Amino acid sequence: MRYALFLGCKIPSYAPQYETSARAVLKALGLKLAAVEFNCCGYPLRDQHFHSFILAAARNLALAEAKGVPVITLCKCCLGSLKRAQSFLAQQPELLAMVKTKLALEGLDYQGTTSVRHLQSVLHAEVGVEEISDLVTRPLEGLKVATMYGCHALRPSRITGFDNNAFAPSLIEDLLKAVGAEAVPWKGRLKCCGGPLRERNPELSLATIMMRLKEFADSGAEVLNVDCPHTLLQVKWAHETLAVQGKESLPGVVLYPQLLGLALGLAPSRVALDENSPPPRDLFGSPPPAAKGEAMLKVVSGNCCYLLP
Repeated sequence: MRYALFLGCKIPSYAPQYETSARAVLKALGLKLAAVEFNCCGYPLRDQHFHSFILAAARNLALAEAKGVPVITLCKCCLGSLKRAQSFLAQQPELLAMVKTKLALEGLDYQGTTSVRHLQSVLHAEVGVEEISDLVTRPLEGLKVATMYGCHALRPSRITGFDNNAFAPSLIEDLLKAVGAEAVPWKGRLKCCGGPLRERNPELSLATIMMRLKEFADSGAEVLNVDCPHTLLQVKWAHETLAVQGKESLPGVVLYPQLLGLALGLAPSRVALDENSPPPRDLFGSPPPAAKGEAMLKVVSGNCCYLLP
């Protein structure tokens, strides 16, 4: 089966290692990708102009329908956005009629037949945990991993369908076990990274991710696994802010497709492990490069730009 890989806006510009590692493991697993030129998922517009949000999301789904391929998302905000749009369009005939009229202007149609799943859901349900485990050639035995699920994948669970139990999910732990790693229970596992607050209240946003890093430090884990680009950027921001202040942050952050790629025998360069901030030192076997924090010190909030303390 072929899939359409939905990258969203953040990943190509700010987290290219996510695309690199995802494409590498999908190829290694024999999953083929169709070329579809998507637009924004609509998430930034959801609370500003509802119809624009719906139309942006529906256009993406219509493009996938035209190719006859299901959608794999990497960003969990994009997952939530596309799934919410599907839900709204299924429940509101007038909204659906408006979308169909607009899409018809460029020869597209929305039927609601395309499935949308996050990469981790596809790996778990369609590739299978046992199959992944069988394909592992370099198990990550002894590696203690703390994972952050991401808010938009879990809630609202009846719409996203990411895990059967949004209050006690186990999907990512199953995937970590498949590559030989140990999933460490910790307080920040299901909590927010502060990303949605970043433009409106940068101080609170930074404090939120700093709290997650404190909880991670208390967990005893060796590496933090995140799989949403918003969380990845929050960790980068916090880590590089602490680096400029001469304080230690965390030993490394890693995406699940990077862990999977390493376990499948791919070289660290194939999964762009060195592009993480901070790179996971335990997976390199040596201390990671020093952080370059000055680039992340500026925070933009509305029309105000200032330096963090």
